[in-house]
Amino acid sequence: MSNREPLKPFLLAFPGPLRDRLVGAVLAGEKVSTTGLLAEYVAEKEELPPVGERSALIDSDGRETAVLEVTEVRVLRLGDVDLQHAIDEGEGYASVAEWRAGHEKFWHSQEMRGALGDPEFTVDDDTMVVAERFRVVELLDPVVAAVRR
Repeated sequence: MSNREPLKPFLLAFPGPLRDRLVGAVLAGEKVSTTGLLAEYVAEKEELPPVGERSALIDSDGRETAVLEVTEVRVLRLGDVDLQHAIDEGEGYASVAEWRAGHEKFWHSQEMRGALGDPEFTVDDDTMVVAERFRVVELLDPVVAAVRR
């Protein structure tokens, strides 16, 4: 690892198999976008990331695996998410409906409802989401870097 200032963590899902799959997709160059709930930012009192912000992609073991740079941030209605964004999530979605079903399952999970402090939380077309695009600017795991070359 290079000598650099500490970076804000970039967390996908919760630690476990889903996070590991998502981190793997980022490292493989398949995942270049992600979607979060605006309600998450509000609950965590966190500001939206500015374009150009760099952060460290964290795996389930808490290791920094790559440096990511935010290239676009859009706040939009869940009902307005487009197919390109769904495809760019790198999870194999072939339609917006398939993408949405997968995300609703996650957003309606006990773990997410607990994180939001709302055991009855549900989404609908008008739920505001944060659609983020990013790029890998540095791989921090030498094994992954060798495989991607």
